[in-house]
Amino acid sequence: MRAVDTNVLVRLLARDDATQLAAAEGLLAAGPVWISHLVLVEAIWVLGALYAVRPRELSEAVQRLLDHASLSIQDADVVAAAVALFRRRPGIGFSDCMVLESARKAGHLPLGTFDRALARAEGAKRL
Repeated sequence: MRAVDTNVLVRLLARDDATQLAAAEGLLAAGPVWISHLVLVEAIWVLGALYAVRPRELSEAVQRLLDHASLSIQDADVVAAAVALFRRRPGIGFSDCMVLESARKAGHLPLGTFDRALARAEGAKRL
């Protein structure tokens, strides 16, 4: 299985460059592709910060990736839990949802944070 970097994932989601989109879709057509947590978080940050995609659409995009037959996402259960939290609490931010859910899966709670919004999520503690 091959992996992709953030630029490829952004092209698949943003669909804003026809040449790069065709190349990315060609890679998917050739077989399963793996997406790491880091690539996923970076891509969602790019879409939110640079493309002004709203939290609801960001969570829908991640869900589409989770449901895609040709994509394998690192610890998909962690990502699914992060998406669920992000849908309930979009003010936390997707990357912080990923951090919390990764810590939860690893059994390392509470997650210490200075972030007020994150601290209100179950499993996090404001320092």
